[in-house]
Amino acid sequence: MPLLELRNLTKSYGAITVADDLSYALAEGDALGVIGPNGAGKTSMFNLITGTIAAASGDILFKGERITGLSAAARCRAGIARSFQVPQPFGAMSVFENVLVAATQGAGEAGQSADALCLDVLEQTGLIARANVAAGGLTLLERKRLELARALGARPSLLLLDEIAGGLTEQECRSLIETINDIRASGVTIVWIEHVVHALLAVVDRLIVIDFGRKIAEGEPQAIMASKEVQEIYLGIEAGA
Repeated sequence: MPLLELRNLTKSYGAITVADDLSYALAEGDALGVIGPNGAGKTSMFNLITGTIAAASGDILFKGERITGLSAAARCRAGIARSFQVPQPFGAMSVFENVLVAATQGAGEAGQSADALCLDVLEQTGLIARANVAAGGLTLLERKRLELARALGARPSLLLLDEIAGGLTEQECRSLIETINDIRASGVTIVWIEHVVHALLAVVDRLIVIDFGRKIAEGEPQAIMASKEVQEIYLGIEAGA
C-alpha cells in the first residue's frame, strides 16, 4: 500500500491550470524529487497535498485513507509536514520555541515529552547550539534548518520540502544534503521540489517532471535528466549539473 497516492488531481485558477490530471504514488521510505519550470504547479501540488487549497476533482490517499476533504491541521496531525520556499519563523521567539509550537500543535505533545522531541529535532537538524537564539537573528542556512526542524517537530511520516536548498552556497548545500539524508535514514518519506538539481540527485531515487500542472516524465533521476524532452521543457537546468 502506498504511503501517499495522488489520483487524477485537477485545479485551475481561471485559465491557469496548476494541476492537470496529476497522479503518482509514493511508497513508505521513498525519496521523490520534483522538478519543472517556474509556474509549473509544483508548490500548488504541495498545497493540495497539505490541504491549504482544495482540488477541483481527484483524490488524495495517505496511508490508504482518503484525506481529500480533511483540513490542513488534520493532515498535519495525520503525519504530513512541509517546509516553505521562504522561511518565516516566529522571529521574536527562540529556535526552541519555534519547534515547540510544531511539537504541541502538530505532534500533540506536551510537557517533558514535547521538550524531549524538540531537543531531538534540534540535534538532528544541527541547531542544538542555537536553541535559545531568537529565530529572527539566524543566518539563511540556519533558517533553512529551522524550516526542517519545525516540520520535523510535527513528527511527520511524510516530509515535503519546497526549494530548501535555494540561495545556499555550495558548502552550505552539501551540509544540508547530509542532514536531509540523515532524516531519510531515520524513516521519514520525502518529496522534494528543487531547482538545485545536484542536491536532488544526492538524495532522491526517483524524479517526476511537472509542466503546466501535468506530470510529463517520471523515472530514475539520471535517465530523466538525460531526456531531451525534459531538457527542452526545463530551461536553465543542465543535465550534468
